[in-house]
Amino acid sequence: MKSKKLQKLGIHFVNKGFPEVVDFLSEQIQRERKTFLVTANPEIVMYARENSEYRDLVQTADLVVPDGFGIILASKILKSPIQERVTGYDLTIRLLELANQNQWRIYLLGGQDRTNKKAIDHIRNQFPNVMIAGSHHGFFDWNKNTISEEIRASEPDIVFVALGFPKQEKWIAENISKFSKGLFIGVGGSIDVLAGEVKRAPEIWQKMNLEWFYRLLMQPSRWRRMLALPQFLIEIFKIKLK
Repeated sequence: MKSKKLQKLGIHFVNKGFPEVVDFLSEQIQRERKTFLVTANPEIVMYARENSEYRDLVQTADLVVPDGFGIILASKILKSPIQERVTGYDLTIRLLELANQNQWRIYLLGGQDRTNKKAIDHIRNQFPNVMIAGSHHGFFDWNKNTISEEIRASEPDIVFVALGFPKQEKWIAENISKFSKGLFIGVGGSIDVLAGEVKRAPEIWQKMNLEWFYRLLMQPSRWRRMLALPQFLIEIFKIKLK
């Protein structure tokens, strides 16, 4: 079920709880159905409103989940509440747990070469039964590479694409047709957390919905990106007044 009022923002969020999303993705993987998943926060929504090409490719996704408290707040303001926040990092960890249980094959695309390798090492240590189909850093010639062919040959069940938005969604949208199966999910900065180069906010900050503020304190250079949140809320109130 999608949140109809939030569709006015140009992105159709699914209104499902975390367990339901995980169950759906698990079934898709087991049935070898191709799935394009986008985890969208206010920053992505605002970018999509300004960039029609990006908005169009996000709309081709099979599932768009609300990654960000701002999305949940907006749904409440518009009296069309979404059940809960579904973060990209939490999904990544849960999918790795399931991959560990089912010996699924995963591919990790993105990040600096060192970061990518550290993330793979972490996955091997924490989830020893996960089958590493392959990995590749995120710095490649966009128009001249054989990455999609290499990934397809490795037959992964899950492809984690950590190129940051909008690149990761663009890569998936442009390449998913080349595959016969697999879950394709953009995980952005989750690769840095997996590699141990960035710490996730402590649980108390997460429960207070202040994870974004913790990240800002840890990475002050993100302040420009954080401006998307107040701009997003302004758009929400405009919609509400209409």
